Amino acid sequence: MDLSNPTFWLSLLQIVWIDLLLSGDNAVVIALACRSLPPSQRRWGIILGAGAAVGLRIIFALAISYLLGVPFLKIAGAVLLLWIAAKLVLSGEEEAHEVEASDSLWRAVRTIAIADAVMSLDNVVAIAAASRGHPELFIFGLLLTIPLIVAGSQLVLALLQRLPILVWAGAALLGFIAGEMLVSDVISIDLLKGFNPAFVKPDLEAPGGIGPAALPHYVAGALGAVVVVAIGLVLRKRPAASEHGA
Repeated sequence: MDLSNPTFWLSLLQIVWIDLLLSGDNAVVIALACRSLPPSQRRWGIILGAGAAVGLRIIFALAISYLLGVPFLKIAGAVLLLWIAAKLVLSGEEEAHEVEASDSLWRAVRTIAIADAVMSLDNVVAIAAASRGHPELFIFGLLLTIPLIVAGSQLVLALLQRLPILVWAGAALLGFIAGEMLVSDVISIDLLKGFNPAFVKPDLEAPGGIGPAALPHYVAGALGAVVVVAIGLVLRKRPAASEHGA
């Protein structure tokens, strides 16, 4: 670790900036999953959820070179994240009261762990790239996410309590992330390149050094957000229809 090297400090600043940008998604996931917990358990849900998020990043860091090249990995993760986002819209107060408090806490942590597992890969790649081979910077970047996620989750949770409509906005955000993941998979990149070379662009952090261009990137993200909201609306209407039929 050469503290006199300007590159070291540049990498450090880049990692801090990356963590500030990327921790917001995880804060949204944790806040959505913990919003229906009793107030006495919300802090534990946030702490355990943030711990699970960082633990998954460490696991991915150990296997990052292999995971990046696995076809269909991000596609499967995107589909799972879409479903999680839609289910988070449905987890209202009534459902929370029907389950014992301890079960609710661990269900929230489980939801956070699954969602973060499919979101952490890109975050780890960005931190690994910015660390430029410095293991101490990489570890620092992972550890820095803990206070950022905890603080961000508490802020988002407070906003969700005041403005319930933000639950739908948060679910749509997760859907957008799922759409981005879908088109960034190795298989998706090959399909986009074969369909139109202009749909891909150089990206040093992406598998094979190329990633989706702006148009497919944002179109896929927007479609993911729409799909999540649509699934949430359909699932919300289903219980009402069943009660009406009974």
